This record gives sequence, structure tokens and C-alpha cells, in this order.
Amino acid sequence: MLYVTTETIAGKKIIESLGMARGSTVRSRNIGRDIFASIKNIVGGEIEEYTKLQADAREQALKRMIDDANRMDADAVVNVRFTTSVVSQGASEILAFGTAVKIN
Repeated sequence: MLYVTTETIAGKKIIESLGMARGSTVRSRNIGRDIFASIKNIVGGEIEEYTKLQADAREQALKRMIDDANRMDADAVVNVRFTTSVVSQGASEILAFGTAVKIN
């Protein structure tokens, strides 16, 4: 499955738009990560525990978007974007979305 952030794919022609493909996940922090993050807040630096949590969430949302596009029998997803929202204190949603297309 091809997926790109652009509206077109170089060397390919979009022959049909199938609609929006999307995938999301909601992740929450845990007490172990919060303890290490609190220490990092005091001494400064990257909070690696949260960086990994967000990276894992992005990958899961992207995989779910691709799975959704596959269900539509798409060849590719164009104009891929990510967005986040707070669901509750300590929990965030990551959403990956784009337009599922048939290409030639």
C-alpha cells in the first residue's frame, strides 16, 4: 500500500477516489512513565517515555488507516495527515487519515 502526504503520486494517475481512510488509537499514560517523566521535568531533557508512547500510537493509527484503505480495495492513500485530541486527562487520541484512491 502506497501512502503519501501529497495530493498526487509521482508517475501514477489517480483513476478513482474511494473516500476517506482513517485509523485511530487512544492512549493513556501510566504511573511508571509518569514517575520517570516527573523526574525529567525537574532535571530537563526529552521525556523519552512519552516520545515512545506517541511514536507507537502514530504507528498504530497509521496501520489502522492502511487497513481501512485495504477494506476499500484502495491502491494508495494520498494527502495523509495526523491529528491529536485530548480525550480525558492523561489520555489522547491520535488519528491518521487520508483519501483512499485507485491508481494506474
